Amino acid sequence: MAKEDFLFMRIKAKIIDEQNMARIITRIAHEIIEKNKGTLNLILMGVKTRGEFIAKRIQAKIKEIDNVEITLGILDATLYRDDFRKRLKQPQVSVSNITFDVSDKNIILIDDVLYTGRTVRSALNALMDLGRPNTIQLCVLVDRGHRELPIRADFVGKNIPTSINEEVKVKVSEVDGEDAVYLIDVSNEIKEM
Repeated sequence: MAKEDFLFMRIKAKIIDEQNMARIITRIAHEIIEKNKGTLNLILMGVKTRGEFIAKRIQAKIKEIDNVEITLGILDATLYRDDFRKRLKQPQVSVSNITFDVSDKNIILIDDVLYTGRTVRSALNALMDLGRPNTIQLCVLVDRGHRELPIRADFVGKNIPTSINEEVKVKVSEVDGEDAVYLIDVSNEIKEM
């Protein structure tokens, strides 16, 4: 969804504001440390675009908590999507930034919204092409339901049940100029002429 498209949709609610997002990042960082009994052998992997910035924030929070800087990678799974050839528009493909071996590591895959599960499946395929991790855990800021694949997150910032006529829009200051999560009504979306 482009920035300009956001202007033509009706905002139903602001679900998460800047303070709540910061609290969620702190909680997730603690949960990751606790579940993995520390940070040894951990790698954070942010999925482009907003997952990258959420991953950077989690990395900074873990450093603040445990005084350890965890390795961070940025993954673009666009070319691995199963709907890549079906899209009408040319997809925006960017470069993954992974300069380390993922084999035998415990990967925390981080994305902004978990919906159908197809982006996560794509990211898993991309990761497996890089090596064989020991484990892969999924972390999402928002789980909105409507899964089409048997995928679930290990770490969830907030569950936001949605209808088929609603979308969840995550905004991060690095890209959008604000930290927020909005529930958007797309049933009466105004189309540009």
